[in-house]
Amino acid sequence: MPKVTVDGLELEVPAGATVLQACELAGKEIPRFCYHERLSIAGNCRMCLVEVKPGPPKPQASCALPATEGQEIRTDSQMVKKAREGVMEFLLINHPLDCPICDQGGECDLQDQAMAYGRGSSRYEENKRAVTEKYMGPIVKTVMTRCIQCTRCVRFAEEVAGIEEIGAIGRGENMQITSYLEHAVQSELSGNVVDLCPVGALTSKPYAFEARPWELKKTPSIDVMDAVGTNIRLDSRGRAVLRAVPRINDDVNEEWASDKTRHAVDGLTHRRLDKPFVRDAKGKLQPASWQEAFAAIAAVNAGSSVAAIAGDLTDCETMYAAKALLAKMGSAMLEGRQTGLSYDTTSLSAVNFNTSIAGIEDADCILIIGSNVRWEAPLVNTRIQKAVRRGGAKVFAIGPETDLSYKVEWLGNDAAKIAKLPKEAADALKAAKRPAVIVGGGALAVDGLHGAALKLAEKYNLARTLGDGRAWNGFNVLHMAASRMGGLMLGYAQPGGIADIAAKKPKLAFFLGADEVDFSKFAKTFKVYVGHHGDKGAHAADVILPGSAYTEKDGTFVNLEGRVQRATKAVFAPGDAREDWAIFRALSDVLGHKLPFDNLIACRAAMAAEVPALGAEGLADYGWNAPKLPTTAKGEIAYPIKDFYLTNAICRASETMNICSRELIHGEEMLEAAE
Repeated sequence: MPKVTVDGLELEVPAGATVLQACELAGKEIPRFCYHERLSIAGNCRMCLVEVKPGPPKPQASCALPATEGQEIRTDSQMVKKAREGVMEFLLINHPLDCPICDQGGECDLQDQAMAYGRGSSRYEENKRAVTEKYMGPIVKTVMTRCIQCTRCVRFAEEVAGIEEIGAIGRGENMQITSYLEHAVQSELSGNVVDLCPVGALTSKPYAFEARPWELKKTPSIDVMDAVGTNIRLDSRGRAVLRAVPRINDDVNEEWASDKTRHAVDGLTHRRLDKPFVRDAKGKLQPASWQEAFAAIAAVNAGSSVAAIAGDLTDCETMYAAKALLAKMGSAMLEGRQTGLSYDTTSLSAVNFNTSIAGIEDADCILIIGSNVRWEAPLVNTRIQKAVRRGGAKVFAIGPETDLSYKVEWLGNDAAKIAKLPKEAADALKAAKRPAVIVGGGALAVDGLHGAALKLAEKYNLARTLGDGRAWNGFNVLHMAASRMGGLMLGYAQPGGIADIAAKKPKLAFFLGADEVDFSKFAKTFKVYVGHHGDKGAHAADVILPGSAYTEKDGTFVNLEGRVQRATKAVFAPGDAREDWAIFRALSDVLGHKLPFDNLIACRAAMAAEVPALGAEGLADYGWNAPKLPTTAKGEIAYPIKDFYLTNAICRASETMNICSRELIHGEEMLEAAE
């Protein structure tokens, strides 16, 4: 490890570190615009200048300069101070003075660094040049006159999102960042360029002119739009969540979030259920009091013929409260796979993403079976993209061909291919040191495919010990619902799936935000919908009990790799809506089966007593146990997600998500009003 001296402080730095990283290890703040820890080095903003000896007697860009033995680095010399002031002057030459109307105001790197490192006055007297606005779609608003050509957005699009739709045209002063043909950027991760942009050139279009950062209450939470468990921060004002932005968690989402995570929040204020409803004798839902709604449920006299179906956004506390009530009523009819999947759940390790989200980056050969990873888990797809770009991983796939944003060798769309892989794929898996198989929702819908995939795990020894002693398990199931793994841990799985419950014709069924169920199979069942949006489940219900969305309650969620995480309440639920676990606690009194907890802490304690892994945040340890299942699979695979932007009730209520769907999925041309 080379030794360097930073402003008189001697320290050792890791081999391969840059001078900028060495300065940060020494506790020195280095200004930068183009440099970003997760992107390649561009070295074009020149704001990170430092003085280095031995070397030429001039300031040097620290982000692109390797740290070597014996360097003497100065970050506070007069030469460095004047150089940074000069760079800042050049950056501000054409920058418009529109901070009062810029959405980046208050969290703008250019503002902060101009105050800290700028001259404090301008010597430029020429006319400023202007740049025409560029169209980048319904998510990203552009004011390209503000752009300082740091190229962060260009590098993110290519290196992380895997699209080459953003780039630079022109040279010198005429250089412009654009989406080339000025069409909407075809990426489910496009909103991340807003966070990356150090100035106000790229801002959030749905959030435009909504609020200033100092007005907002900031609440750490967990996203529920997919099963990744993206760590987010909810920014709210009053009783409304105005935006969701990612928090850094290197094990889960790094610092990225999908467009659905960021911009579905406007759906939280539309089509909300804010009072109970009871269906009258004429078949119409009528507003009711909580007492009337509970009385209608108690009048069913269901006995033990009662079921609970969990939806995709349900937290573990709600599922546990419903399970506890059903147990007191003498029933164990629980299911969370509302679309009809019935894969084996006797071993949680056999339905887990065992490699871990971060670990899939290390795979050197990946076989994807029946999964459009780009839509089902965009932030897992970025990890695979990294494995391909940086590690040279080979990727094979079985399923309908689609663009996953990296090179894939498609093996066809016949599930029978798994039994006898083409020679190239078989040889690659056999020769790989860290092989991985990813089984998606489309594959799990094919009879026998789960067992066939587990047989692959045995055949190619996917669970092994590496040369350095680390354990490696390359068998992965990719879930799409935030509630799935938590539900499986709580026993929300019948051997034959939801079809088993429908066949038993329960007298009473609770639908916990479940909107994707085939309700025709429950025609003779008294249906109680406990949820927050007036979506498909509410339309089919006999009684509606208004619950809380994920932003309106403290909740536990388990992501696709078995990571237990806690969401935090940011705002209050509207009207008479209540937290879902509390609804079941109150209902238990009316039904004569009182639950043994009166608050969230007691509910969590009871849940942890039954499932200890849910008692603490972190990765649950499922061990590794591959059950023996039927291995004969045949037939075509179909991907379960048909529209990335409209996968749940919140998205379907979101104006932004509906615009994205119409433009990016269905190709409709969206016209904008002139400003």
